[in-house]
Amino acid sequence: MDIIKDFLLQLTFMVIPIFIYFTFITERIKSGKNRNVIMSILWGISIFLCMSFPVSIGQNAHLDLRIIPLLFGTLYGGFWPGVFLTALIILFRLYFGISIGFYNTILVLLLSLPVILYFQKSFANSKKDKRGKIAVGLSFYYCFIGLTIFGILREFSIDYLKVQIIHLIFVLVVTWFFTMLNEMIREIHQLRSEVQDSEKLRVISELTSVFAHEIRNPMQVTRGFLQLLNDPDLPNEKKEYIQISIEELDRANGIINDFLSFGKPSIYNNEKIEVGYQLERVINIIQSYTINYKIEIKADILYNCWTYANPQKLNQSLINILKNAIESMPNGGIVWITCTSTDDEYIKIMIKDQGIGMTKKEIDRLGYPFYSLKEKGTGLGMMVSFQIIHSFKGKIKVNSEKGIGTEFIILLPQIT
Repeated sequence: MDIIKDFLLQLTFMVIPIFIYFTFITERIKSGKNRNVIMSILWGISIFLCMSFPVSIGQNAHLDLRIIPLLFGTLYGGFWPGVFLTALIILFRLYFGISIGFYNTILVLLLSLPVILYFQKSFANSKKDKRGKIAVGLSFYYCFIGLTIFGILREFSIDYLKVQIIHLIFVLVVTWFFTMLNEMIREIHQLRSEVQDSEKLRVISELTSVFAHEIRNPMQVTRGFLQLLNDPDLPNEKKEYIQISIEELDRANGIINDFLSFGKPSIYNNEKIEVGYQLERVINIIQSYTINYKIEIKADILYNCWTYANPQKLNQSLINILKNAIESMPNGGIVWITCTSTDDEYIKIMIKDQGIGMTKKEIDRLGYPFYSLKEKGTGLGMMVSFQIIHSFKGKIKVNSEKGIGTEFIILLPQIT
């Protein structure tokens, strides 16, 4: 019973970081880098507690769940959190003195950390169920390595082997449970964030429907009178003023059109379309636009990729993203466009440029109204593009680096 009680205490140490992180951190800190730092510290505290209150087996043998905070910190945080937590384990174990247990810890970490880091990227790109399998598999590997090395450094005993089996089973169950718990909480927070964003955008949509047409009518009247005033006998200076006024009215009218596109219900007449064909049409349309910017488009399109979507709306979304890619390269460059199918039954459209790039903070704000990196941009075109893709049950991922370029990845459900 004492062993079970000690293991349950170790379990409590796993709950603390997750509870603190999702209760106090996610709502207050938006930067992913700062979140990783704080989460690494929390997992470090968990490791400290696990190693301070281990499960005692006899006089010289101790077991704890340090693998779980190390595993979670590395899989969710990446390379540096993994190195930090590994160093913390080594230093804390060194505090207890150099012994066979210390050498055992060093060897297990040296053999385990590279494997965990190897699977980290695959874990980050996987869905919830696959993440659970990866985490459990890595936990089993860590425990197996630890058991093997301990058996080499010390002699096995039946009693110790029984405890190790209990420890292994407990670690695997706890790893799976906390992976699922962590993923579920992350999904809830993401869903809540999306609901909040949807509520904000719904308000904008309602305001758009009420005011857009009323604003457009006097603008059209004003534009008509400006055209009438544009007499051939007017001085060139006054003609220039009238022309600028007309151009600014047209730009304002374009913004209203974007608002109306956003304000319309996102229920389109979807049909079965071939994405490769639609992408080829978009490239043909945008080719003339690239001439003024000295842009070269390189395309690698896989055909026979089918999805349910509205072809006009899909083209509108792709053109908006392509125009942004082109305009981000004032000195020219290359835009790469690919269309492939993925193993998880998605059609993957990739649009990559060599433009000015974006920071993580700028990427997080992308798709929000009135946020644009262009001098005269409103952000409404990108907002409408995001809405269109989401209406097709698709996803948009953005990877970018300042001064290097930006990569848009559009995932659409594939059908046969």
